[in-house]
Amino acid sequence: MTNKIFCASLVGTQTKIIEIESAFTRGLPSFSITGLATSSIQESKQRVQSALATTDFTLPPLKITINLSPSDIAKSGSYFDLPIALVLCSSGLHLKETWFAFGELGLDGSIKYTQSIYPLLFDLALLCPNAHIIVPKCAQEILGVIPNLHLHFAHNLTQALEILNLPQSSENTQNEQGGINAQNLGFAHLEVDSERYYYTQDFGLDFAQVRGQEIAKRAALISAVGLHNIVFEGSPGCGKSMIAQRMRYILPPMSLAEMMHTLKLQSLSSQESEYSPLRPFRNPHQSASKASILGSATQFEPKPGEIALAHNGILFFDELPHFKRDILESLREPLENNKLAISRVHSKLEYETSFLFIGAQNPCPCGNLLSPTKECRCQDKEISAYKNRLSEPFLDRIDLFVQMEEDTKDSAQSSLDSQQMQAMVFEAFVFAKKRGQKCFNGKLSEREIEEFCVLDSQGEALLQQASVRFGLSRRAQNKLKKVARSIADLNQSAVILKPHILEALSYRRV
Repeated sequence: MTNKIFCASLVGTQTKIIEIESAFTRGLPSFSITGLATSSIQESKQRVQSALATTDFTLPPLKITINLSPSDIAKSGSYFDLPIALVLCSSGLHLKETWFAFGELGLDGSIKYTQSIYPLLFDLALLCPNAHIIVPKCAQEILGVIPNLHLHFAHNLTQALEILNLPQSSENTQNEQGGINAQNLGFAHLEVDSERYYYTQDFGLDFAQVRGQEIAKRAALISAVGLHNIVFEGSPGCGKSMIAQRMRYILPPMSLAEMMHTLKLQSLSSQESEYSPLRPFRNPHQSASKASILGSATQFEPKPGEIALAHNGILFFDELPHFKRDILESLREPLENNKLAISRVHSKLEYETSFLFIGAQNPCPCGNLLSPTKECRCQDKEISAYKNRLSEPFLDRIDLFVQMEEDTKDSAQSSLDSQQMQAMVFEAFVFAKKRGQKCFNGKLSEREIEEFCVLDSQGEALLQQASVRFGLSRRAQNKLKKVARSIADLNQSAVILKPHILEALSYRRV
């Protein structure tokens, strides 16, 4: 009987499960690997044969074929060494469970860790929960935090074979009993409809440090509730960046799937992964290239850009008009559809881009147009050219516009701190979840807007009146409804009322 050992491979940013099987047939002795395996896998034949020699296992004098299925998917990675060796050795075993294996083999039979394993296991935790997986012992500290998996750690090929023989007696098993699972992550959480959402109350930056700017903080609160795109405009030093950086700490809690998807993207970008329910915050510089913002697509090594890394979090563009025009225009699709498709000759990738976009800009090139104490040095044509860097289609994707005033006097203590604002966001989050809403208000589709953004008669009349007076497009009307829905959630109102529409209108761009 021939056993099957499973592995996985990245296709773009999607994890595909790979089935590894072996066949011993009569013919001239040979060892071949089929299934669109790249050179990194083809070279494993020498490593596997040397490692097998250390276990006193001798390959029979037959034609040996290893097949990686499905065969129409290109596969790469030296971590295929271990499953190939195990499928050759386990032909006489009776495996009751489905087994995965990841690890590069040394010539002495030792199992080595490669960085490609980390993001794959996060996806497997969602695709195949409670799967049995053999991984390198040297990576126990790194991989041990991944929940929902039965991880078996082995130093060498001999130990891996022993685990296959007697998995329950293995002393190198983690996440079996009392380990990390979906119900035991060690983070504070709230539970809605039997699903847990995790959060942290470690406020690295606090809104209590922001004096004044109550309108901007109210807009930031509404934006955080529904992940509404927002732009702050004001003089230099008025607090635009301060508010943007603190919004990360009041965002809604994260589900297990969101946490794991975020960690996977961070590991794909070769950045240090922070195992935390704190949503990501990406702040690229205005000189960043288009490829670094959108990401690149090669045949075997996709590199997610800032847009993909900001998924489930915040993408902050400071000095918004100074970003290149083609970068700003390319943001229109991910801001509207919450997806970004990258097409190249050898690769076509699609990233999810459900993030909160925050922009900060000055009112004019010198920044003093709104200042009550400083004189603006810009001419009208310079101000016009500066504002025209942002096209109307791009601005139409923004939900809230806030014009901040320069504070010329010492303000009193801030009315709200981050802990209070987080509590308000969480109450609105639970309120939205209990009515059956799956995504945030700012990301609702047309059908979901009709279902969840219900207006009373006065609110409907006001919306129609505003649409005629301000010439609001269909997209602008929908965005107005979504912002009003978040305001209603803050007030625990099942129906959008006239005051909610009025406040939403106050944040429209004039």
